[in-house]
Amino acid sequence: MSLSVVPCTQRQAKAFVAEHHRHHRAPQGGLFALAAMDGERLCGVVIVGRPVARGLDDGRTAEVTRCCTDGTRNACSILYGRARRAARALGYSRVVTYTLPEEGGASLRAAGWQCVGEAGGGSWSCSSRPRVDHHPVQRKLRWEAA
Repeated sequence: MSLSVVPCTQRQAKAFVAEHHRHHRAPQGGLFALAAMDGERLCGVVIVGRPVARGLDDGRTAEVTRCCTDGTRNACSILYGRARRAARALGYSRVVTYTLPEEGGASLRAAGWQCVGEAGGGSWSCSSRPRVDHHPVQRKLRWEAA
């Protein structure tokens, strides 16, 4: 079977992320979500939202906040590529995402994205508002859609 990409609801995408993502929970919100289908089988989702980093939230930048698959070959690449095209079609001039340093980024490179360097990392917890971190806190690699 060949893969196809279809729109999906935030609820469907978040449920898939909750079941399949290896180190993150589903994001709070998003602008839109897409699903990769192998025939009739849902094999991956991508959720695109506003940038988490305040400095990037300029109204013209979108961020892939989650890309999650069940391991189906090429599903990540097709989702990253379609997320970029959909965001551009909606008027966003810049699309970014982040990976952990130990993640290779082959899917992003295959979809035409470029690594632009290290960014972020750290805990959101502070003395005035203590939190429990449910995500990796090391520095990340930022990717931008070429």
